[in-house]
Amino acid sequence: MTTTYPLKNREDIEEVKDYFLKVEKNKRNYLLFMIGISSALRISDILSLKVRDLTDDGRRAKESIVLQEKKTKKTKRFAISPNLRRSIESYLAEYKPNFHDYVFISRQGNQQPISRYRALQILARALEECGLGHLPFGTHGMRKTFAFHLWKQGTDITYIMRLLNHSSPRETLAYITVEQDELDEIYVNLNL
Repeated sequence: MTTTYPLKNREDIEEVKDYFLKVEKNKRNYLLFMIGISSALRISDILSLKVRDLTDDGRRAKESIVLQEKKTKKTKRFAISPNLRRSIESYLAEYKPNFHDYVFISRQGNQQPISRYRALQILARALEECGLGHLPFGTHGMRKTFAFHLWKQGTDITYIMRLLNHSSPRETLAYITVEQDELDEIYVNLNL
């Protein structure tokens, strides 16, 4: 299995968002990316989301998403950020899906969600089109991007551990691939 890495540069994240909205013009794929980078969800949990998980009325996003994680069987709740709220509501307004439909429904006509492999293809194409195809970024990279940017903005590592269900700070720092250049930046920015 290939190790995936987070998107560490915010400009790269914005470029991928713009690709989905302005080039591909696909709000489903944009929402897939937005949920991936705005939560600590694994791709299996993202793909199993149904419209009823995101909204009570089919138009407005809920305040938070609650689900049972497939891997851990634990209940996971996370608040919906303003950017994620806008992407959910924009998706709902354009596609008007049924309340019990999967959010990331396949276009094969079988009422099933897209596959993990299809999600990987969607992300790989977006990164390639944005000139980022050289980065080892996959579906798990979205979860790592979420964790990395929490760490980068100064969130206590114990909170990030809890969000990811990790058992140690060392595991979490390895997971988000904190590299020497990020550690060097901490020294330089302290500047006592």
